[in-house]
Amino acid sequence: MYGGQAAGYMKEWGKRAVVFAASIFLLSVVVFYGARLAPGDPLASYYGERVERMTLKERDQAEERLGLRDPIHVQYVRWLSGALRGELGISFKYKRPVTEVIGERAVNTLLLGGIGFILTFVLALLLGILCAWHEGSLADKAICKVGTIASCIPGFWLALVAILLFSVKWGLLPSSGAYSVGKADDLGDRVFHLILPLALVVTGHLWYYAYMVRNKLLEEIHADYVHLARMKGLGKRQIIFRHCLPNILPSYLSLMAIAVPHILGGTYILEMVFSYPGLGTLSYESARYKDYDLLMVLCLLSGTIVILCNAIAQAVNERIDPRIGREVEEISG
Repeated sequence: MYGGQAAGYMKEWGKRAVVFAASIFLLSVVVFYGARLAPGDPLASYYGERVERMTLKERDQAEERLGLRDPIHVQYVRWLSGALRGELGISFKYKRPVTEVIGERAVNTLLLGGIGFILTFVLALLLGILCAWHEGSLADKAICKVGTIASCIPGFWLALVAILLFSVKWGLLPSSGAYSVGKADDLGDRVFHLILPLALVVTGHLWYYAYMVRNKLLEEIHADYVHLARMKGLGKRQIIFRHCLPNILPSYLSLMAIAVPHILGGTYILEMVFSYPGLGTLSYESARYKDYDLLMVLCLLSGTIVILCNAIAQAVNERIDPRIGREVEEISG
């Protein structure tokens, strides 16, 4: 019995591993061909202004040196064989291994996006509980209205308004960067620079998830078993925190997994608005300057996060409702 279960699990996870590998491979092909077929001059990224003074012969030699004169499929096979050996290439712009460049910026993105993610879901849970507790009250209606309006405002526009008010007009908070010049190791200065972009990361996503918590809780509160619990004399606090809230937490965990790419994308956009040195600004620079190897790794990294989070969400949903797993098997089989 247990041997059959183990074999079933191995088969299922084997299928998911194959789908994951195929998805990453397809993504790498699309990004590789798309980047090289897009207009632009990759030599400008490597040589800077010197490329404008190059003769045709010098350009040919430069392209040959960088491996850009071979057919695209040959370039892709060469890149893929190197990537499988752990050699992800050199950044044209920074003249350093892409792993080093990404490693330096990833810390900043993890700080902004990671703290923003935690705050978003902690506050969304608390706000959703508050609204469900006071369902139909003036406070509930006001929060719903304000939250709906706030969620409809584009994040980049709200960021520009915040910079105009808090940085330009009032001078309360810095408008760009992750730290002041010469204060990279100053924790207080880093926190000071995080306040404004972090507030906007949370503001841009908070109400959407709080509203889902509110609705899920209200579905539980209006369920038959809650009416029975009330008849038995249980109070509102006991019903919500001992019965309703535990019932929605698995769905909330699934929602958190799905939300990672969503919040990461919002973080990338805010990084560009605030000139924050993270993976978002690095992605923009790599696409703008045709920094091929850097762009490939960043796209694959983001794609891997999206695929993994969706897989985690699906696994959680299958735990909640085994029928989902059977339906997926029927469709794929």
